[in-house]
Amino acid sequence: MKRTYLYILAISFFLAACGQGSGSQDQQDTTASAKTAEIDTTAIPGIEKVPFTDTISLKANDDMHFDKDLFKIKSGKKIILRLTNIGSQAGKPMSHNVVILNKGTDIANFADAARQSEKEQYIPPAFASSIIAHTKPVIAGKSDEVAFTIAQTGVYDFICSYPGHWGTMQGQIVVE
Repeated sequence: MKRTYLYILAISFFLAACGQGSGSQDQQDTTASAKTAEIDTTAIPGIEKVPFTDTISLKANDDMHFDKDLFKIKSGKKIILRLTNIGSQAGKPMSHNVVILNKGTDIANFADAARQSEKEQYIPPAFASSIIAHTKPVIAGKSDEVAFTIAQTGVYDFICSYPGHWGTMQGQIVVE
C-alpha cells in the first residue's frame, strides 16, 4: 500500500513538472516572438553607420564567417542577395549558403531542421514559411544571387544553414 502511494505520488510530480515545463516553454516562445517584432531598429549597435543598400553582397570563407553581418534596406524595395564563396579550392571545398528568415523564427530550431535536410540542400521544407529568400549552395570560387522584397519593417536574421555554420555565420538586416 505504501509503495503504491509513493508510486502514484512520483507519477503525479512527474506529470505536474511536465505540464509546467510545457506551459512555460509556450510562454517563452511567445515572449521571444513578441520581443523580435517590437525591436527598435535604431537600437541595433552600429546601424547608424550602415548606409541603405539595394544589394546585400556577402563573402564567405573557410573560417565559416561572412565578411559583413549588418545591412540596412528600405521596405518594399527589390533587393539583390549575392553570395560569393572566397574559400580555398584545395582539398575538399566548403560550401555555404545564405538564408534570410522571417521575424520571430527561432534560429536554433531552424538550424536543427536544416541539419537534417541534406537532400534539400539544408533548406528544411518544414520551415518554408519562415524563409524570405535563400541562395543555392555555393562552392569555393563560385557565386549565386537571388532577388527578394521585404514589405514589413523590422530586424531580420540571416544565416548559413549548413550544419555547424550558423553559429558563426549569421547577421541581421534592418528594414526601415
